[in-house]
Amino acid sequence: MKAIVNVFLKNGVLDSQGKAVLHALSHHGFESVTDVRVGKQIIVEMDETDSVVAQEKVSHMCEELLANMVIEEYAIEIVA
Repeated sequence: MKAIVNVFLKNGVLDSQGKAVLHALSHHGFESVTDVRVGKQIIVEMDETDSVVAQEKVSHMCEELLANMVIEEYAIEIVA
């Protein structure tokens, strides 16, 4: 089973990478872009057949290691 984890900064936390990308996009003629947030994607493959158990395990991984729970949030998508 595969889990796709998207980790991103919480609202209100300054995203300096996102601001830099927004600035660069503006200078390249994409003035209609009003905000950019940069995150990371982690793909976890595991020997698990139960999607509920996989979701719980990956959530635990995120809270223990993959995300900084003080400033980041995460979203998990379980795919077969």
